[in-house]
Amino acid sequence: MSHYTDSLTQLGKDTPLPTHPDQAVLERVPNPQPGQTYVVRFTQPEFTSLCPMTGQPDFAHLVIDYVPGDWLVESKSLKLYLGSFRNHGAFHEDCTVGIGRRIADLLTPAWLRIGGYWYPRGGMPIDVFWQTGVVPAGLWLPDQGVPGYRGRG
Repeated sequence: MSHYTDSLTQLGKDTPLPTHPDQAVLERVPNPQPGQTYVVRFTQPEFTSLCPMTGQPDFAHLVIDYVPGDWLVESKSLKLYLGSFRNHGAFHEDCTVGIGRRIADLLTPAWLRIGGYWYPRGGMPIDVFWQTGVVPAGLWLPDQGVPGYRGRG
């Protein structure tokens, strides 16, 4: 294992799913391509949380795009963090924006956006979008690829 992964507490270890997002440990590793402008995309098509009012499950397709600065998010820690929402009650807006802000606070990326494409609640889908600022000039930024709701799959 290289020197920069020695400090990671979850990668390569049996790590239980955190029971709450506040207990989840997000970890980072150095960007191996510093000074390059490129996009890292994480797609979580089966994100779940709970409605804070009814306790019923909510489902979303999340797409997180970011332009790294000095750091990358370690993917296992991100999976565990996102999984920790499974039994957490929060509105769609709080989940989506909160996830984006937590990752941005950890990484201080050149730019980050998150799209939360939520399945219908009460017959109406709620999609939530957040970003840290203006898209860097010259960046190749693909569409997030999630169609408007028509029986999303």
